[in-house]
Amino acid sequence: MTSFLWVTCSTYFLYCVCATMAFETHCFSLCKVLALSFALFGLVAVGEGRFKGFRKFDVVQDSSHGAMSEELWFIQKLDHFNGADSRVWKQRYFVNEDFYRPGGPVFLMIGGEGPANPAWMKEGTWLTYAQKLGALCFMLEHRFYGKSHPTTDLSTDNLRFLSSRQALADLAHFRTVMGESRGLTNRKWVAFGGSYPGSLATWFRLKYPHLVHASVATSAPVFATVNFPEYLEVVWRSLASENADCPVLVKKASDTLAERLKDPKTFENITKDFNLCSTLQIQSEMDSAYFLESVAGNFMDVVQYNEDNRGFEGVLGTNITIKVLCDVMGDASLGDPYTRYVAVARLMMDTYSVKCLDVSFSNYVRDMTNMSWDGPAAGGGRQWVYQTCSEFGFYQSTDSPNQPFTGFPLDYQVNQCASFYNISSKEVAEAVAQTNEYYGGYDIQSSRIVFPNGSIDPWHALGITADIAAELPAVFIKGTAHCANMYPARSQDLPQLSEARDHVFLLLQQWLK
Repeated sequence: MTSFLWVTCSTYFLYCVCATMAFETHCFSLCKVLALSFALFGLVAVGEGRFKGFRKFDVVQDSSHGAMSEELWFIQKLDHFNGADSRVWKQRYFVNEDFYRPGGPVFLMIGGEGPANPAWMKEGTWLTYAQKLGALCFMLEHRFYGKSHPTTDLSTDNLRFLSSRQALADLAHFRTVMGESRGLTNRKWVAFGGSYPGSLATWFRLKYPHLVHASVATSAPVFATVNFPEYLEVVWRSLASENADCPVLVKKASDTLAERLKDPKTFENITKDFNLCSTLQIQSEMDSAYFLESVAGNFMDVVQYNEDNRGFEGVLGTNITIKVLCDVMGDASLGDPYTRYVAVARLMMDTYSVKCLDVSFSNYVRDMTNMSWDGPAAGGGRQWVYQTCSEFGFYQSTDSPNQPFTGFPLDYQVNQCASFYNISSKEVAEAVAQTNEYYGGYDIQSSRIVFPNGSIDPWHALGITADIAAELPAVFIKGTAHCANMYPARSQDLPQLSEARDHVFLLLQQWLK
């Protein structure tokens, strides 16, 4: 992050948004969207999140952002936990030595649920820290994302090698080999990540304390949960922080759309309203839920990345903010709340140059079960949803009454695990429990990890927002969104965002003495 979402920052995502593919057709399927969503969600440094709205179509328009960063390849083990398996593969990574001073620390940016974006090797708060502290900077792409392909395809059997535990072992092996080959073994290594990579940064320090000295874990969901209705509760509060009536109007519009989807007589008008690629057909609750979630996703995405400075990544739509959406929803001249909801969808379609919308759930299933690396969901969608089914959950359902949307309950989310990977709802619940048992959830027993989170970001509900201990501090930034502190500083940043960046630097300075 369907609601799978998750937890991609400019990973993906995520995002935070960065995909390496561009679409040539004008009729997009939302499942293709989903695929991108995680790529977009990942951006490497920040991940987590799967974009649910039309931001799924967001692609990097100008690849020159990272043109100066050379792709490098590391020989990585396929299975770190089976000594009898000697298979290896090539993992992509990047290096920036511009700021390194002999004896300085080593910064490791952790890739997430999308392609590693080399733009992060040229810009970002972590490079500001690197310049001040004389750090050598690496960025390692996450296995199964971007160009880091450990297996010949994305079959469910091969995806068993995709897990946070294998990813952490990748980081450990990379750190060990790079330390030995570059004479960096005794340097102090610091891990960085946002969203899902922020979780990995936390767990890297937790599970491999002898290899990583400190971690900056931004917008990191550290507690796995099957049902995550709190995400949409934060969306309500974030919309209300702009205008108290905004989420109420969104709720009325979503309810109206859900009711109309029950009446086939309305399908022709809905098709025209949302400019669907073909006449709407609702043959199951899954069809209805998929449509409702897709449209709701526009608000979810905008809230998650509200006013984040992601332009340097080549991301579109950064001008669409909570204020913009709430202004549309509050414009009575447009008509009733449903009509304004349609206007938001049209605005997002125009922003991402989407000519028509494919809301076919069957097409989504077809794309998500395509196992080829050339498939429409190979940009990250198939992989990330697998991780939610096999490790994390994070399903952003409408099961809470204190949120603004209708019609995509937990069952809709979990049923996809069985459809795509033959993972039952019981197995999902067991996997999530095992994740918390292994990592500890909120009960983090470690040191030298800082946890920045933004109050607008819905993911903060699963993160650390209050100090655990003196060396496990939280930095809760009021009025900011997902991974905001990771992006390059700008003049219009809120004072508390600038102060948060400075505070993290002071912690690093102290911990690296």
